[in-house]
Amino acid sequence: MYNIPYFKANNPSDVISFMKENPFITLIGVDANQQPVATQIPILIKEKKGKLYLQGHLMRKQDHTLAFEQNPNVLAIFTGNHAYVSASWYVNPQVASTWNYKSVHAKGIIHFMESDGLYDLLVELTNHFEKDEDSPAAVKHLSKDYVRDNMKAIVGIEIEITAIQHVFKLSQNRDEASKQNIKDKIGTDLVSD
Repeated sequence: MYNIPYFKANNPSDVISFMKENPFITLIGVDANQQPVATQIPILIKEKKGKLYLQGHLMRKQDHTLAFEQNPNVLAIFTGNHAYVSASWYVNPQVASTWNYKSVHAKGIIHFMESDGLYDLLVELTNHFEKDEDSPAAVKHLSKDYVRDNMKAIVGIEIEITAIQHVFKLSQNRDEASKQNIKDKIGTDLVSD
C-alpha cells in the first residue's frame, strides 16, 4: 500500500466512516502451503473497550476457512469508488495518468464464534443491512429448521484489528484548476477539496 503522507485522511474518524460505508470486504490469509486465500464477505464494525472488531460469517470447509483456522492472521481490504484520471485533464498534461481511489487495509487476528453467538450475529447482520427489524427477510421470520440447517454450513467470525493503513488518493498533489477539471470528469467524491 502506498504510504505517502498527502494521500491520507485528515481525521482518523474519516477512515472508520469509510470502512462503515464500505462493509463488503475482501478477507485475505495464507494457507498451510503459504498460498494466499481470499473471500468476500459483508461485515459489521464494532468498538469494544477502545479496540476495533469486524464481525461476519464464513462458509465452513472452504479453502479460506481452513487457512484461517491454521493461521489466524488476516487482512481485510475495504474499497470504495475509484476512477481513472487522465493526464489530459491536468493544466500540464505532460505527466503520467493515474487512478483515484480510497482503500483501507485492516490487519487483525480472526477468532471463530461459538454457535450460540452465530445466531445473534445473523440477526444483527440481517437487521443492519435490511435497515428494518420487521422486514420479511429478518431472521425472526425464517423457519427455525431453515435457520438451524443453514447455520451448520457457516461459522461466525470476529476479527480483532491490530493495525490499520489507508490511502485516500484524491488528486491532493494537483493544482486547483486541474482538480476542478478532474471533478468535472469523475465527480467530487474522488477529488480532494
